[in-house]
Amino acid sequence: MHCLVLGSSGQVGSALTTYLKNSGHTVSEFDIVNDTTQDLRIHENHLLDTLVAEVDFVFFLAFDVGGSRYLAQYQDTFEFIDNNTALMLNTFRALKKHGTPFMFASSQMSNMSYSSYGRAKALGESYARILNGITVKFWNVYGIEHDLAKSHVITDFILKAKNTGIIDMLTDGTEERQFLHADDCCRALVTLAEHYTHISRDQELHITSFEWTTILEIAHIIAAEFPRTKVIPATAKDVVQKNKRNEADPFILEYWKPTFDIRSGIKDIIAKMA
Repeated sequence: MHCLVLGSSGQVGSALTTYLKNSGHTVSEFDIVNDTTQDLRIHENHLLDTLVAEVDFVFFLAFDVGGSRYLAQYQDTFEFIDNNTALMLNTFRALKKHGTPFMFASSQMSNMSYSSYGRAKALGESYARILNGITVKFWNVYGIEHDLAKSHVITDFILKAKNTGIIDMLTDGTEERQFLHADDCCRALVTLAEHYTHISRDQELHITSFEWTTILEIAHIIAAEFPRTKVIPATAKDVVQKNKRNEADPFILEYWKPTFDIRSGIKDIIAKMA
C-alpha cells in the first residue's frame, strides 16, 4: 500500500512513518518542517494535490497542536485557529477532489466546546463524515518528540527528571488522563486502514489504553526511573480540559488492543530518549 502521511514529522506521524516502512508499505512524507512546499496552509498546493491523487491511502495527522502548556498559551489566538482551518480546508478539498480513502486524526477533546482545539477537531470530524472517511480520536498519545516547544507532559517530565532532578508540575496533578504509547497507536491506525471499507462510520473509534492515570502518578512513575528526583506539584488546576472526563467507546477493541501499560511504556520512551 502506498500511504501519504500528513504531519509525518510529528510525534505520531514520525512513528507511523517508521512503522509503515518497516511493515513493507511505501510512504510519502509530508510535513512543513521538511520543506515550505509541504505547508498544508498553502491554497491549491500542487504537491499535496499530486500526492493525494496517486496514493492508496492518506493519514491526515497534521495539526497545529501541542501539549497542555502549548494549548493553554496558543489555542485561543487568531493564528492557532487560522492555521488549523486553513490546513483542513485545503486537505479536505484535495481528498474530495480525488476520492482517496483517508483517516482523520481527531481528539477525545472534540466534544469540549469551550476549547478552540476541541472545536477545530469537531469541524474536521464533520468534513471527514461528509466525505465518508474514518475519524479516530486520540487520547494522550506519547512517544518521541522532536519539537520541544509543543511537547507533552510525559516528555516534559522525563526531561525535567533527567536534566534537573526536579519535576516541578504545572498543576496539582489530580487530573486523570488515558495515555497510549505511540507504537500501540501506529498498530491501531494501520489495522483500521486495512479494514477501511468494513468499519461502520457510525461507530466512534477511540485510540486509547482504556486505563486512567493521574498526572501526579505519571510524575512519580518517571521520578522512580531517575534516583533522587523530587516531584513538586503546583496548586493550579487543569485549565485545558477543565476536569471534563469522557468515557472511551470500546468498539475499537474488536479490531485492536493496546500492549503497553503506562509503566512499561514510559520505560521504553526513557530508553529511546537516552
